[in-house]
Amino acid sequence: MEDKKQQIIQKVISKAWEDIKFRKQLLANPVEAIEKLTGVKIVLPEGKELVVVDQTDKSKVYVNLPAEPEIDNLELTEDQLEAIAGGEQMMWKNLTDSLFSTLKNCISL
Repeated sequence: MEDKKQQIIQKVISKAWEDIKFRKQLLANPVEAIEKLTGVKIVLPEGKELVVVDQTDKSKVYVNLPAEPEIDNLELTEDQLEAIAGGEQMMWKNLTDSLFSTLKNCISL
Protein backbone atom coordinates (compact mmCIF):
# COMPACT_ATOMS: atom_id res chain seq x y z
CA MET A 1 0.00 0.00 0.00
CA GLU A 2 2.74 2.48 0.97
CA ASP A 3 4.71 1.54 -2.17
CA LYS A 4 1.64 2.32 -4.29
CA LYS A 5 1.24 5.69 -2.59
CA GLN A 6 4.93 6.44 -3.20
CA GLN A 7 4.52 5.53 -6.88
CA ILE A 8 1.55 7.89 -7.17
CA ILE A 9 3.55 10.76 -5.66
CA GLN A 10 6.48 10.00 -7.98
CA LYS A 11 4.12 10.01 -10.97
CA VAL A 12 2.73 13.42 -10.00
CA ILE A 13 6.20 14.92 -9.54
CA SER A 14 7.55 13.43 -12.78
CA LYS A 15 4.56 14.70 -14.74
CA ALA A 16 4.93 18.17 -13.23
CA TRP A 17 8.62 18.23 -14.21
CA GLU A 18 7.95 17.28 -17.82
CA ASP A 19 4.60 18.93 -18.55
CA ILE A 20 4.25 22.67 -17.87
CA LYS A 21 0.49 22.54 -18.51
CA PHE A 22 0.04 19.87 -15.84
CA ARG A 23 2.32 21.82 -13.47
CA LYS A 24 0.08 24.88 -13.83
CA GLN A 25 -3.02 22.73 -13.17
CA LEU A 26 -1.31 21.20 -10.14
CA LEU A 27 -0.52 24.64 -8.72
CA ALA A 28 -4.02 25.99 -9.38
CA ASN A 29 -6.03 22.99 -8.18
CA PRO A 30 -3.81 20.23 -6.78
CA VAL A 31 -6.51 17.78 -5.68
CA GLU A 32 -8.29 17.86 -9.03
CA ALA A 33 -5.02 17.61 -10.99
CA ILE A 34 -3.76 14.63 -8.98
CA GLU A 35 -7.09 12.81 -9.16
CA LYS A 36 -7.35 13.39 -12.92
CA LEU A 37 -3.77 12.20 -13.56
CA THR A 38 -3.76 9.16 -11.29
CA GLY A 39 -7.39 8.10 -10.98
CA VAL A 40 -7.07 7.95 -7.18
CA LYS A 41 -9.22 9.88 -4.73
CA ILE A 42 -7.53 12.48 -2.54
CA VAL A 43 -9.26 12.81 0.84
CA LEU A 44 -7.92 15.63 3.00
CA PRO A 45 -8.71 15.88 6.70
CA GLU A 46 -11.55 18.27 7.45
CA GLY A 47 -10.39 21.87 7.44
CA LYS A 48 -7.16 21.08 5.54
CA GLU A 49 -6.08 22.36 2.14
CA LEU A 50 -3.45 20.87 -0.18
CA VAL A 51 -0.90 23.49 -1.20
CA VAL A 52 1.63 22.81 -3.96
CA VAL A 53 4.55 25.22 -4.35
CA ASP A 54 6.62 25.29 -7.52
CA GLN A 55 10.26 24.95 -6.51
CA THR A 56 11.65 24.20 -9.94
CA ASP A 57 13.57 27.46 -10.32
CA LYS A 58 17.15 26.26 -9.85
CA SER A 59 18.40 29.82 -9.29
CA LYS A 60 16.70 29.87 -5.89
CA VAL A 61 17.20 27.98 -2.61
CA TYR A 62 13.85 27.12 -1.09
CA VAL A 63 13.12 26.64 2.60
CA ASN A 64 9.77 25.31 3.77
CA LEU A 65 8.81 26.12 7.32
CA PRO A 66 7.24 22.97 8.77
CA ALA A 67 4.38 23.00 11.23
CA GLU A 68 5.43 22.74 14.84
CA PRO A 69 5.21 19.15 16.07
CA GLU A 70 2.41 18.31 18.46
CA ILE A 71 4.68 17.40 21.36
CA ASP A 72 1.76 16.49 23.62
CA ASN A 73 0.88 13.60 21.27
CA LEU A 74 4.46 12.60 20.44
CA GLU A 75 5.55 9.09 21.40
CA LEU A 76 9.29 8.47 21.55
CA THR A 77 11.18 5.20 21.33
CA GLU A 78 13.49 4.09 24.14
CA ASP A 79 16.53 5.12 22.04
CA GLN A 80 15.07 8.58 21.44
CA LEU A 81 14.29 9.00 25.16
CA GLU A 82 17.85 8.00 26.07
CA ALA A 83 19.31 10.42 23.53
CA ILE A 84 17.19 13.29 24.84
CA ALA A 85 18.05 12.41 28.45
CA GLY A 86 21.71 12.61 27.40
CA GLY A 87 21.23 16.11 26.02
CA GLU A 88 20.95 15.28 22.31
CA GLN A 89 18.42 17.21 20.27
CA MET A 90 17.54 14.56 17.69
CA MET A 91 14.41 16.28 16.47
CA TRP A 92 16.29 19.35 15.30
CA LYS A 93 19.09 17.36 13.67
CA ASN A 94 16.66 15.13 11.80
CA LEU A 95 14.53 18.09 10.82
CA THR A 96 17.40 20.19 9.53
CA ASP A 97 18.98 17.24 7.72
CA SER A 98 15.79 16.25 5.94
CA LEU A 99 14.15 19.61 5.24
CA PHE A 100 16.95 22.12 5.05
CA SER A 101 19.88 20.20 3.56
CA THR A 102 20.26 22.62 0.64
CA LEU A 103 20.30 25.65 2.91
CA LYS A 104 22.61 23.87 5.34
CA ASN A 105 25.09 23.33 2.51
CA CYS A 106 25.04 27.07 1.76
CA ILE A 107 25.94 28.20 5.28
CA SER A 108 29.56 29.24 5.57
CA LEU A 109 31.01 29.28 9.08
